[in-house]
Amino acid sequence: MNDVLRLEELDVDGAIQETADQVDPFTRASFLRKAGVGVGAVAGGGAVLGALPQLAFGAGVPKSDIAILNFALTLEYLEAAFYAEAVSKGNFNGETKSFADVVAAHEAAHVAFLRKALGSKAVKKPKFDFKGTTTDVAKFQATAQALEDTGVAAYLGQAGNIKSKAILKAAGSILPVEARHAAWIRDIRGRGQSPVPAPAAFEGARTKAQILAQVKATGLIVA
Repeated sequence: MNDVLRLEELDVDGAIQETADQVDPFTRASFLRKAGVGVGAVAGGGAVLGALPQLAFGAGVPKSDIAILNFALTLEYLEAAFYAEAVSKGNFNGETKSFADVVAAHEAAHVAFLRKALGSKAVKKPKFDFKGTTTDVAKFQATAQALEDTGVAAYLGQAGNIKSKAILKAAGSILPVEARHAAWIRDIRGRGQSPVPAPAAFEGARTKAQILAQVKATGLIVA
């Protein structure tokens, strides 16, 4: 495993075509309707992040904080695309469908916020191959748990590295949502057996290099 994997290696040459990443508000509204969530859910979900509008990069925002936001954005691209594809396939029902619908809207809101906050500094979205995990119930649930656990560890791992209070507050408002996603999918998968929703009293963090290596190893990012 290559621990010196750089975020730039996950970039692609252009097209930003999915979920709330699409600038066309009608396209975004259409996705949210299919997900069973109104446009207001994205607005409401992003409201707490409104304190972090287009960042003034020339006004003392550390480059390290910009890098952290782009790291978060890369992970959110992955999650948003995964859930968007699962919702669009329409293969699930019951609580798994409810989970996919709700979390798809949340991750779309995270992507939309981070891209707005970063503006021209935002990294471009990679291309993905979810290898059938968005249509098979068991594979979807297992992959969702892995992605959500990874997201929690990633945000937690960067919390101590963030220098700007505004950015720390923004990241802090996303972290508990990712943790709730992780507990929810663990509950769906467990139902009285392992994995349990809250398996430990403390949560371990991971470094950026560890997370990027772990994501690269999944093979879900193809370019």
